[in-house]
Amino acid sequence: MKNSNYLYLQFADLIEKQIKSGLLNVGDKLPSIREVCAETGYSMSTVSKAYYEVESRSLIESRPQSGYYVSNISARTIPEPSASKPLLTLENIEREDLVDLVYGDMRKKDITMLSLGFPSNELLPIAKLNKGMVQAMRQLPNSGTSYEEIEGNSNLRKEIARWSFTWGGSLTEDDIITTPGCISAISDCLLTLTKPGDTIITESPVYFGILQLARSLGLYVMELPTNMTTGIEIEAVKKTLSTKKVKACVLMSNFSNPSGSMLPNEHKKEIVRLMDFYNVPLIEDDIHGDLYFGTSRPTNCKTYDESGIVLCCSSVSKSLAPGYRVGWVSPGKFKKEVLRTKLYHTISNSTITHEVVGDFLKNGRYENHLRKIRQILNRNCTNYINTVLESFPAGTKVSQPQGGFFLWVELDKKIDTAAFYHLALKHNISIAPGRIFSFQNQFSNCMRLSFGLPWSNELRTAIQTLGRLAKQL
Repeated sequence: MKNSNYLYLQFADLIEKQIKSGLLNVGDKLPSIREVCAETGYSMSTVSKAYYEVESRSLIESRPQSGYYVSNISARTIPEPSASKPLLTLENIEREDLVDLVYGDMRKKDITMLSLGFPSNELLPIAKLNKGMVQAMRQLPNSGTSYEEIEGNSNLRKEIARWSFTWGGSLTEDDIITTPGCISAISDCLLTLTKPGDTIITESPVYFGILQLARSLGLYVMELPTNMTTGIEIEAVKKTLSTKKVKACVLMSNFSNPSGSMLPNEHKKEIVRLMDFYNVPLIEDDIHGDLYFGTSRPTNCKTYDESGIVLCCSSVSKSLAPGYRVGWVSPGKFKKEVLRTKLYHTISNSTITHEVVGDFLKNGRYENHLRKIRQILNRNCTNYINTVLESFPAGTKVSQPQGGFFLWVELDKKIDTAAFYHLALKHNISIAPGRIFSFQNQFSNCMRLSFGLPWSNELRTAIQTLGRLAKQL
């Protein structure tokens, strides 16, 4: 009997061929899972995984109480956003005012927040988290009012270590330091590894929080060419490491913010090999790794790290509880130094919330929640892409992420999305202009849209409004 892991992929590939050959057309309904099982002899698990795999490729879509249908995207050739071509320079341009404006929208209740950097509350298991909070106060010494150990909550670290097996890791409790969120973990790593005046390298575009953090630490940021599908370009990394004095590299290997790109496994391996060869620490932000659309969790760079050169940072801020401020880092051979940095700058984390998340991982609630939110985000992504392609001007380019909740949209070069931001805000819609994701003069005609909101007719109308405004420009 054939291995079921290969069987579902073979069946998924067959469905894809039928769609691309025209045997199945847009809007056609696929046979039910039970019908396929009866006809082929496959198990329900195999057929379900195959359908889910094809859905993750944006070729079919699931409709509640109806079944699977061939999606509109399957018939389209979607133009991919252009690869970035930043100058290999250390010139840094101010972006703070624009960042402040975008983040200032978070306090406004009547705005459609397509600029959000985290999932909507409607997608989170708030009632279960509340129960976990009560339980944590009962089981913690002094109801959670005491400081925890410097490394962090023991229960949480054990569960993070166990969870590392999902991405091919083999961490132990002692390999992990918990932090108040992922950006805090990255900050501790940069404080440990660099000093003012040093140079770090990143992908481009890159999460603006990394740029602002680096500036606050007095670091120079060298942005490297990046493909919006496959991530940072390996040749650019190799050339830079061999010719420049670089103290650290910071990148998101899975579903990068804002582009949604994901490094192929071979690229992850090569990145780690290069960092090890040139003895340059890699600070990896894997905060979106659990939000994949396929059938299995992608690896990260830490998966291939044998020397301890990778400091892998993550959090549940994008997947479970943004306000809980629960993050962590597996700092490899730099653990002693990073732990000292945490002691000087943080001392301890929020005891109760870290205990809650540890229990959530331990009792399987996190895994159950992820299964639901991944399906929702996958459908949202398809709906967003469809609506953008239908509503925006011809020639608009849009990314096709395989996870996370960010869509990167490239408009005509005549459109300045910083000005477009102000125009959209007059219609109570907030976007994230592309300019804030670089220190250089690039991405002025791009924007990031978050599909972390529940899909609705109102949301569709908001995206259509953006398309109408873009056509007017």
